[in-house]
Amino acid sequence: MAGPPKVDKNLLIAGLLRDLAAVQASPQRRWGYRRAAAAIQDLDEPIERLLLPDGTLRKIPNIGPSSSRIILEILTTGSSPTVESVIVSSGKAVEIGRRRGLRSGFLSRAEVNAALANDTLGGPSRTDYRGDLQMHSIYSDGKQTLEDIVESGLSLGYEYCAVTDHSYGLPIARGVSMARLQGQHNAMDALNAANAGRFRLLKGIEANIRADGSVDMEPDELARLEIVVAAPHSALRSKDSQTARMVRAVTSPQVHILGHPRGRKYGARPGVTADWDAVFEAAARAGVAIEIDGDPSRQDIDYLLAKRALAAGCLFALDSDAHSTPELLYAETAIAHARLAGIPPERVINCWPLDRLVDWAARRSHVPRRRRSR
Repeated sequence: MAGPPKVDKNLLIAGLLRDLAAVQASPQRRWGYRRAAAAIQDLDEPIERLLLPDGTLRKIPNIGPSSSRIILEILTTGSSPTVESVIVSSGKAVEIGRRRGLRSGFLSRAEVNAALANDTLGGPSRTDYRGDLQMHSIYSDGKQTLEDIVESGLSLGYEYCAVTDHSYGLPIARGVSMARLQGQHNAMDALNAANAGRFRLLKGIEANIRADGSVDMEPDELARLEIVVAAPHSALRSKDSQTARMVRAVTSPQVHILGHPRGRKYGARPGVTADWDAVFEAAARAGVAIEIDGDPSRQDIDYLLAKRALAAGCLFALDSDAHSTPELLYAETAIAHARLAGIPPERVINCWPLDRLVDWAARRSHVPRRRRSR
């Protein structure tokens, strides 16, 4: 099993540029440093490779002279006294320190590519990956149509994708009503018929986990779905333990995947606090998959926590959480974390053939009928 990657200079530099942005009085300068940070975080290769023999940087889009000076300072010394001085002078050192504490376990795009290319790592490869099981369409808060998803899935060599728009209990994300969901299912049936034998859309939902651990849909409503992702969208900054909430979620009989389990966001919020080993043990007993969400701002769970879930015996789902077709490539970030955690492909439900996945999901969805009282 692989250890953590070396210091991710791209992520280090991007973080310091975000710190610099946070203390700027000028909106234009804030925007400029944020744009520079995103450019470095999204680079396909390590920033060190862009250093020229004369000590300057190769031209990088969206990187101006002031950002270049910071980057060179970090590459030369491993830190940026310039940034630290500006932060101290701003009076926002405590707030910046808090944000820095919310950046662990993330990978830059360059480190994602390195993990995908590293043949010494175990875990699933891109060719093992058969389909994405969390994404959003125009039926809720996504920008992609069902036709877009089919076309992109085929172009990526997928066999299937689950469309998991937000449930009606999350109106802030334009949660889909049951009537609208039925319309989506009718459209899926037509697309599946047209692509039979080539590609299949799976009828899914991203249900919200309530404070008590229940999901915000009724059992008969969940029974109309093939893949149910249950995810937390509230109490994501609370320091109180929510172990009981998350254990109840993974032991709910119609839940297949625990989606972005912590609900964390890069540099912004820590997400759910819980005894994760207890949650993973409960999920393993119930046969519920733990998601590695590949959205770069989420990366939830990360490879460090995934190792603990693996030791507990969990299944995994590696998903993009895409809201537009270009974001389907976020699945590669999830695959990279799985490789760094050494998760065997057979423990990843996205690597299963369609028939096995559908059979597993159907068994997981089965709810014994209650006996009628006499």
